[in-house]
Order: sequence, then C-alpha cells, then structure tokens
Amino acid sequence: MSSRRRSAPWRTPTWRSRAVSSRRTSSWNARSCPSPRRRERVEPDLTAPGGIHHLELWVPDLGRAVSSWGWLLGRLGYEPFQAWEAGRSWRLGGTYVVVEESPALLRDVPHDRRRAGLNHVAFAVPARSGLDEIVRRLPAFGWSPLFADRYPRAGG
Repeated sequence: MSSRRRSAPWRTPTWRSRAVSSRRTSSWNARSCPSPRRRERVEPDLTAPGGIHHLELWVPDLGRAVSSWGWLLGRLGYEPFQAWEAGRSWRLGGTYVVVEESPALLRDVPHDRRRAGLNHVAFAVPARSGLDEIVRRLPAFGWSPLFADRYPRAGG
C-alpha cells in the first residue's frame, strides 16, 4: 500500500483502507474512526487552489508518531480520520495529515532536516494564547521548537 502511485487529486480520488490493527490502538481512539476495513473515497476540497490536499509522513515508530502527531493535530482542530495497520490520518476541512510506518522506509538513514527534502512544517494557530499553550506542552510529546529565540514568528 505504501508504494502506491497517486494521480493528481482532480483526476482520480485517493482511496485508503481503514483497517485498524489491534496491536496499535492503545494511544489511538479507534472508535472515533469509521468502521475498520471499509474503503472511503476522499474527495479533495478544491475551493482553495494551491492549498494542501494532504501531507504524508513516513515514520519509524507508528505508536510514537500517533501520540505526538495526534496530540498536536488535535490541538489544531484536526479530527481522527482513517486508521489502518500501518498508519493513521487526521482531517481538517479538505486537508488531511497521514503518519505511516512503511516497510519501504530506509531505517539506517537518519533524518536530518538540513538535508535535501522536507525541512519543517508550520501550522497556523488562530490565537496567541493557543500557540503559547501548544508550545508549553511540546516537550511532553517529544517536540522542540525551531528558532525558539524568534518565537512566535520564526518564519514570517
């Protein structure tokens, strides 16, 4: 499933199985996702041209990723969307974020944000108080802010 090719969202909808793994549900509220093993058509929200349809992150430890990303995305208003043995997703409007433990992941190559590829992801938070609360709780979920000396507007 991880090696699938995806067409542009306006040509072919994305399909994803939501099979829930019994061994990976301890930190995931599987009841909040629709029934397991059902396939759902994910219609893109094309009202915002140039907006992000989805972001998929391959992770070495799904349980850890579900804990940290699930907490952060929940604080940002995302809702649990899909669950399957190797991954989870959360949706907000027409955008969804996926974490997936892929068997194709190169585990012997450590991630370094300074190498070519994704450097970081920045989410908008509507109120400064909400941002302050998230930043205060980041370390408990394994996160650390980049450019803390330029908080709250490191990137613009």
